[in-house]
Amino acid sequence: MMISNLYRRMATALLALLPLTLTAQTDNIHEQSDGYEWPTDELVVKNLRAWQDLKFGVLLHWGLYAVPGIVESWSICDEPWIRRDTTRTYQQYLDWYWGLADQFRPTQFDPRQWATACSNAGMKYMIFTTKHHDGFCMYDSRETDFTIARHAFRDDERRDVLRHVFDAYRDEGFTIGAYFSKPDWHSQYYWWDVYAKKGRNVNYPVEQYPWRWQQFKQFTHRQMEEILTRYGRVDILWLDGGWVWPGRYGQDIDMPAVARMARSHQPGLIIVDRTIRGPYENYQTPERNVPERQLDYPWESCIPLTDDWGWTPRARYKTAQEVIGTLIEIVAKGGNLVLGVGPTPEGLINPEATERLHAIGEWLRQYGTAIYATTITPHYHEGNLWFTASKDGTKKYAIYRLPDGETLPAQLSWTTNTPSKSIRLLSTGKRLKYSLSDDGHVTVTLPKGLPQQSLALEIL
Repeated sequence: MMISNLYRRMATALLALLPLTLTAQTDNIHEQSDGYEWPTDELVVKNLRAWQDLKFGVLLHWGLYAVPGIVESWSICDEPWIRRDTTRTYQQYLDWYWGLADQFRPTQFDPRQWATACSNAGMKYMIFTTKHHDGFCMYDSRETDFTIARHAFRDDERRDVLRHVFDAYRDEGFTIGAYFSKPDWHSQYYWWDVYAKKGRNVNYPVEQYPWRWQQFKQFTHRQMEEILTRYGRVDILWLDGGWVWPGRYGQDIDMPAVARMARSHQPGLIIVDRTIRGPYENYQTPERNVPERQLDYPWESCIPLTDDWGWTPRARYKTAQEVIGTLIEIVAKGGNLVLGVGPTPEGLINPEATERLHAIGEWLRQYGTAIYATTITPHYHEGNLWFTASKDGTKKYAIYRLPDGETLPAQLSWTTNTPSKSIRLLSTGKRLKYSLSDDGHVTVTLPKGLPQQSLALEIL
């Protein structure tokens, strides 16, 4: 896709001014919670079990930050790891950032292209950023004018972006998720201009102004309710901003009330209050990493396709084989992978991303039986081999994770997970020759001429 001259000039200028935008946010990664608490609502548990079967989803970051191609909202936050343009005052920078709302006009916005690309990738669920920390709403909120529907895109019939995104993905059969930021740096109820802005937290003493915090709670609840009542079925409410909780600066947004309201409109809704262990973190979300060991409760590694969640120019993309390998490991450890993809400022997923998504989907069309709707098995890892099992316990799968730059071996060997009838190559269904030693050591001979990619075997 060709980038407009305006966006190209802006991106080029900002590359020099904002080194933050091209670096991974290693200082801003959400770790997983310490432990897990199962929900007590039977419908939520049922929906969680169904979600665990999906295995692979997409997390779409799209907002003001797409216009210049910088990392989400973070450049307006004041923390030591953030580097900004030193030729402007903070207020000048903030005014420039807020002003991007009057430039964000995604005239090629095509959520059906997104949904098709993600469906071709073998993804089964989606999570879309309805609002990031900067407070800019990607839907027509009635609680604020700071939305895509009320600025440069206001005259376009597609201005209520969220509706079109959800509809496009529903038409492709996706489970639907809404990302929502609990903090809102644009709201005067969170970052009040009476006080200086310091860090990511509320910038005024909540205990001195409880009425103001109450206004923020009500504002936040109403915005969530808008999303859950005006846009059809929503399956997942994915809440970011784990620093907003009662134990940190008194930032209690009353999650019990949020959950009651949310599930009154969307029964069985999966709620993900990230990093806040308890009844409202229905699954864990380790960010940019995979847990060291197998876990027997719901979790999801959220990992971007590039080094950043949103679109940035000159991004370094992970290879399809790298993503496939990560998916294999995650599923064998009992989790799901949600892959971060950022649409361009014009409103498309660019060719570098779609090419990789298509290649991932091609692999899953051959070997997805070993991934989707599988469960964990006690012996789940041996060298480059990872193991999963069918939910009825009749089959196990040995998945060979081919590292980038290496070639397939002539034979695969492992212990435990031994066959009693046969071993088949999933891509062809062909039975493979194998031997089984007295000590339970399995050796399988692979056919010659196989593509140099990861593969999966069915063990019966």
